Amino acid sequence: MTLLDFILHVDKHLEVFVQNYGAWVYALLFLIIFVETGVVVMPFLPGDSLLFVVGAMCGVGVMSYPLSVGLLLAAAILGNQSNYTIGRYFGPKVFGWEDSRWFNKKAFDQAHAFYEKYGGITIVAARFMPFLRTFAPFVAGVAQMTRRRFTSFDVLGGTLWVVGVITVGYFFGNIPWVKLNLDKIIWAIILVPGMFVLAGAWRARGKPA
Repeated sequence: MTLLDFILHVDKHLEVFVQNYGAWVYALLFLIIFVETGVVVMPFLPGDSLLFVVGAMCGVGVMSYPLSVGLLLAAAILGNQSNYTIGRYFGPKVFGWEDSRWFNKKAFDQAHAFYEKYGGITIVAARFMPFLRTFAPFVAGVAQMTRRRFTSFDVLGGTLWVVGVITVGYFFGNIPWVKLNLDKIIWAIILVPGMFVLAGAWRARGKPA
């Protein structure tokens, strides 16, 4: 089984795992969500599609909705906190601060100001964007966004993401058309947000800093 196969057919693989290992599926899901949101080098693990499939499995009674929401919300919040901490405490050491040719004090100050002013909406919106949700908390840490401000938006974004996507899966994941086209839906979940990000980055190229 390849990672791409797991991502595109996460429903089938999770169903098999539940059949073979029962309640251990909750530990596996916690680990996947925590690593995807908490380790900056692991942005390719499934997030939205995994939560959607978990919701669908809860909808047919294979898994517990309250337990799934509670555990995966904790994983998402703690994962972001981990990523923020990595960026805050190890980022400056990597750059070497003023002693490094890679460090630009003016750019750092601008990034810090941006995250203090607009970082909240960035943290919340990034939850729904593959790859960005892994990098946003890390960059917030590097930019020295205050922990209190980061945590408030971390909890808000995590709640909207986990509860929202699992609930959508719970109510719509077992509709025959959805089940038949789940692989296409997963591709859309991955590609559509990325296209918006690329379009925004392209438009931003021509604007003054």
